[in-house]
Amino acid sequence: MKRKFLTEKELKRIAPGAPCYVVKGTYLTPLAQEIAAQRQNDIIECNTLEEITQLKPYDKRLALGACHQGLELQEKLSRLLQENDYLVFDCNAQSDPSPDCTNPILRVANLVQTGKAHRGILVDRDGIGSCIIANKIPGIRAAHCYDRLTAKNSREQHDVNLLVLAGPLLSPDLASLIVTTWLNTHFTKGSNHKVGSLVEEVEKKFLRDTIIAIPGDCSCAL
Repeated sequence: MKRKFLTEKELKRIAPGAPCYVVKGTYLTPLAQEIAAQRQNDIIECNTLEEITQLKPYDKRLALGACHQGLELQEKLSRLLQENDYLVFDCNAQSDPSPDCTNPILRVANLVQTGKAHRGILVDRDGIGSCIIANKIPGIRAAHCYDRLTAKNSREQHDVNLLVLAGPLLSPDLASLIVTTWLNTHFTKGSNHKVGSLVEEVEKKFLRDTIIAIPGDCSCAL
């Protein structure tokens, strides 16, 4: 059996202080051991990959969906996310031939709203339609981001929990930059308190506090 290795590059993807789960027998390079000690990442051995999946931190759970114009980019983003140790819920119904992207929107939003996924990502034709629909759902704060700055501001200033991308308008490299920036930017509490409070006020006044029910489960890409 080929021996598994954990390098310092892979370890740096984990937040300081967070546990690092590895399959039993994984070899840590000397530099990885040094980085783990510096960043206080405890190395926890598990018997199987399935066991690690069950221990996946909540903030590593992402819902991902796309309409037909965004399928190609979705596949590339799914690989990127999995390579960065995310648990990806694939919210595209493989049996549904319809080009309409409404179902993936609701599936992604449902997982975020019910707390089964920490955040969600949608890829559509222009980044607008999915954003409008998703923002009709209580608890969802969706934003169409098209560069690094909008991705950073959406998280830092507005605590956005659903990222919308325009698949045909983005190169794979730019889309990857937007996604990684969005995922690695934390909300600065109090930085935009008035806007956040207004969003909550509007939801209470105009929207029903309900959980949307979507038939069928999203498959998990491991």
